[in-house]
Amino acid sequence: MIAIIDYEVGNLGAIANMFQRLGFACVITKDSGLVDRASRIVLPGNGSFDACMRGLHASGLLPTLERRVRVDATPLLGICVGAQILGRSSEEGYQSGLGWLAMDVRRLSSKPGLRIPHMGWNCVARAGPHPLVDRLSDDARFYFSHSFCMHPDNADDVLLRVNYGETFAAAVAHENVTAVQFHPEKSHRYGRQLLASFAEGAECIARE
Repeated sequence: MIAIIDYEVGNLGAIANMFQRLGFACVITKDSGLVDRASRIVLPGNGSFDACMRGLHASGLLPTLERRVRVDATPLLGICVGAQILGRSSEEGYQSGLGWLAMDVRRLSSKPGLRIPHMGWNCVARAGPHPLVDRLSDDARFYFSHSFCMHPDNADDVLLRVNYGETFAAAVAHENVTAVQFHPEKSHRYGRQLLASFAEGAECIARE
């Protein structure tokens, strides 16, 4: 079962609908008991970095998430701001991130003729092999909506890169923690493929 963490942020219903259409059991939850039983965890996020961190602390789920991810090595996927808060800090705010990934979040470069936020479809380039991205086609593109971007310390942690005035990480992974800057739940067949790859090994329900 895949636990989609409900801490009052993120496009939860769309993420759950996509997993269900793919045939994977999932639950949107604030219940630490369900998080304890999950075989995969999704941490969504939208809005600001600080608001997401405050919401996560207020949810009371952080001790359970810390144990499941850091001790039990349960696979985790962070989405958009839910990906950014996996790092140490962000130029967007003052709150400390979770620090589960060795990275910081920086403001996108402002250049003449370049609209910020980066919003809409953009193509990605594969940076290295990983089960999360290995089955993506060469023409893979995803839907982005953000003004800040992930900068991992280690280039080997970058799975996908994207260019929008500068080249930056679109997907990052280290051990059991994965993070995507884009919205797979808004990215049609490419998003479905990525979420299916993440869900492999989770409890399945009737697949067609």
